[in-house]
Amino acid sequence: MVGTVNTYRKVIALTGPLLPLVSFLARLPVAMSQFGSFLLVAQTSGSLAVAGTVGGTLSIGQVLFGPVLGWLADRHGQRRVVLAAAAVNAVATAALVAGALTHLATVPLAAIGALTGASVPLIGPLARTRSVALAHRAGSDESVVGAVHALEGTLDEVSFVFGPALVGLAALLAHPAVALAGAAGLVAVFGTVYALHPTAAVTAGSPASDRAPGTRVRPPGVVRAVRCSLALQGAMFGACQAGITALTIRLGVPDQAAVVYSAMGVVSAVVGISLGALPARFGLRLRWRVATGAALVLSAPLLVTDGLWPLYAVVTVLGAAYAPHLITAFALTERAVEPARLSTSMAFAASCLVAGQAAALVVCGRLAETYGPAGAFAVAVGAAALCLLLALVTEVPAARTHTAGASATDVSTAEVSAAEVSVPGPPAGSSPAPDGSAAYAGR
Repeated sequence: MVGTVNTYRKVIALTGPLLPLVSFLARLPVAMSQFGSFLLVAQTSGSLAVAGTVGGTLSIGQVLFGPVLGWLADRHGQRRVVLAAAAVNAVATAALVAGALTHLATVPLAAIGALTGASVPLIGPLARTRSVALAHRAGSDESVVGAVHALEGTLDEVSFVFGPALVGLAALLAHPAVALAGAAGLVAVFGTVYALHPTAAVTAGSPASDRAPGTRVRPPGVVRAVRCSLALQGAMFGACQAGITALTIRLGVPDQAAVVYSAMGVVSAVVGISLGALPARFGLRLRWRVATGAALVLSAPLLVTDGLWPLYAVVTVLGAAYAPHLITAFALTERAVEPARLSTSMAFAASCLVAGQAAALVVCGRLAETYGPAGAFAVAVGAAALCLLLALVTEVPAARTHTAGASATDVSTAEVSAAEVSVPGPPAGSSPAPDGSAAYAGR
């Protein structure tokens, strides 16, 4: 326990205490917009089909344009890209609220939904990239980099537990429009704060003209395998959502669906934060195999679950396998790609997760209607089996394949203003942190 606390103290020393909080609050709108838009459009239009169409276009926009935003961040820096995306996303989300309340036709409303998804600022993937760059800039060892991934993964998990919960609470006490309007406000305020935080200087971008000629564009095999694994993980999420919803409806307690799913997220977050305590001998290849194997074993009981309390038990325990897989997948991505393309790769990985979840929701909803909850849960078990197969057959490099902290963390003098001189690194005249890492001097 003490070792875990000390490891995370090193991470906070790198980022400053404010950055994780700001990045968490800036992630909440992503978790709120999908569920919030569905509830809002369903209530204002009276049609689940229209709500599904708008929610689907929102997901498609995020899947297609997420990697584009990551690519722009790699080339032009996180600051400008996040500022622009946060502004567009806040306006688009507000327009979605206005369009739903004024009963806008389905096609223009879906178009607004697509713009809302396309402009999601990608705080989760970009925060991973920034924190990793800070760790490499300070010369931190792999245990600290691993703790960075664990912390970022936990923040993602917690946001996806609290986001829908906030939407449900706002819908219960007032109206779904309040939740979605709140999401617009959060992304406008905290997306901007995240973009302007001094640590943005370590992700100032690397224009294509500055890169070595003949730079490899095609991602390594392990990265492609990880993207497939994340898409399958998303399919597990979508299948579990559909199956849990179908079973709670069959049991006459549909309101329990969100609570059951949230319980899985809470356990996932707790296990995720504990990964920072794992010793270095538990390498990424072993973690990937153990996590996917656990997902298969722990999801299998879903096929025979037919009561509320057994559902709570199985789903809650299953959550313990999710965060380790997600954290390991993003860590493998970071290990294998060039620092100059890390934002693009992280965004692509996140888009694969969203795509898998959206596709599974569509397919598993129909399966649940035809074959019952077991039809949806069978997809979750099958996806877990394929994840394990990928982990077993994919060749994972034993060490980092690119020099850490090269082009992604070097910031040219012309790109860093005088206000950014407090970027991580020991200030003039100060002593290094006790752990040997460079402490962040700002807030």
